[in-house]
Amino acid sequence: MKKAIIGKKVGMTQIFDANGKVIPVTVIEAGPCVVVQKKTVEKDGYSAVQLGFQDELERKLTKPEIGHLKKADVELKKFLKEFRLENVDDMNVGDTIKADVFAEGDKIDVTGISKGKGYAGVIKRYGAQRTPTSHGGGPVHRHAGSMGACSSPSRIFKGKIGAGHMGSEQITVQNLDVVKVDPELNLIAIRGAIPGPKGGIVCIKNTVKNNKVKTGVQTISTNPQKASGRNPQKASARMR
Repeated sequence: MKKAIIGKKVGMTQIFDANGKVIPVTVIEAGPCVVVQKKTVEKDGYSAVQLGFQDELERKLTKPEIGHLKKADVELKKFLKEFRLENVDDMNVGDTIKADVFAEGDKIDVTGISKGKGYAGVIKRYGAQRTPTSHGGGPVHRHAGSMGACSSPSRIFKGKIGAGHMGSEQITVQNLDVVKVDPELNLIAIRGAIPGPKGGIVCIKNTVKNNKVKTGVQTISTNPQKASGRNPQKASARMR
């Protein structure tokens, strides 16, 4: 069953497991979220629910947002996010979703906005190399070097790495482990780091790439084609 919730990044800390091993975790204040809108196949062409998170003052919202929330007869919320879930039929407008929707051991994906770094050069932004620092190199060493041939194609292709705004992008970290859930405080501790600064808004969902099973030291893929890195039928055809 697909599950989802909106939360706020509190910060990082560490938890000790039963064997005394340190686990670095990120603490997220997950919910409570309220169902603001329900999409149906008959009316909208697909099934989804819109969740609202964090109470907000009326003067800080626009008139369309206020009307949308008052129509649902729910408290005014600052953040709204739509999720396509499998159990939409079991949910109704006004229902509350709390952190206990997830449990210890769940595999999740976390989506957030990364920290903004401002304007950055190509070395910091993409890890490009400097130009030669001897034998006539220079006078600058952190500027862009050759961008390609001059006569053909006589232009720079879109997507070429260069200086520019670094960070402030939507990033999803997949296959993270839920280490601990505190339903009373609506806190979820997730193994490892997640994108964004403290206080940043994140979305937590069931993972979509949980196709590996760890057995001791080895990691075995449950998909035979991915395990071999190629299609076994095509491989046998080549051998013939």
